[in-house]
Amino acid sequence: MVLQSLLRAIYPPQCLTCDTMTDTEHALCPECWRGAGFIHGLVCDGCGLPLPGVAGDEVAHCDECLRIARPWEQGRAAMVYGEKSRAIVLGLKYYDRHDCARAAAPWLLAAAAPLLRPGMLVAPIPLYWLRLAKRRYNQAALLSAGLARRAGLEHCPDLLVRTRHTGTQDGRGWRGRFDNMVDAIAPHPRRGGRIVGRDILLVDDVMTAGATFSAATEACLAAGAVSVRVVALARVAPGR
Repeated sequence: MVLQSLLRAIYPPQCLTCDTMTDTEHALCPECWRGAGFIHGLVCDGCGLPLPGVAGDEVAHCDECLRIARPWEQGRAAMVYGEKSRAIVLGLKYYDRHDCARAAAPWLLAAAAPLLRPGMLVAPIPLYWLRLAKRRYNQAALLSAGLARRAGLEHCPDLLVRTRHTGTQDGRGWRGRFDNMVDAIAPHPRRGGRIVGRDILLVDDVMTAGATFSAATEACLAAGAVSVRVVALARVAPGR
């Protein structure tokens, strides 16, 4: 405790996205919190996008989820993808900011609360092995581990694998994103048995068109999953 207090005195905790000092570690300052785009109220049951109106017992869907047949049961996101959430995602993804994953765990748990089922198996969207070797960690696995731990659910970080290098989805149109992910994700050869008869929760950092979640969901369903639900740290609003 003495050493921890000394370290805090020398290196006081700072906001995840700016230099403002905070009361606790792995947190946002009040200004960044207000600008983070946390999703509340009425949301699309398919992807978690916030919708106009008041949350109630009704199930609502955004225009995109009405147009696209989602293979998963339900989806949620903690934040709308914007300036602050983008800084958090990029820090986690490219700059070894594991503290962002620790901060995101309670946000993801709150977003995923309507999706959770007893005995559910939590797993991340996988990286291709070459990218994983280069980055040294899967940012989605850091997020899924924190969520599973807080929810008291079983976690399998390598439940799924990428069967080929898909490159970046950036710059691809809607159809290009889905075409790029066809047969690109499959159960791990030694983990596929854990999918059979289970409710699966898939976790990723960002949902854009939903092509990656779709490929992963289809792989789980083909392997015998009872149901699949998805949650992302940030949801990109259609048209952005």
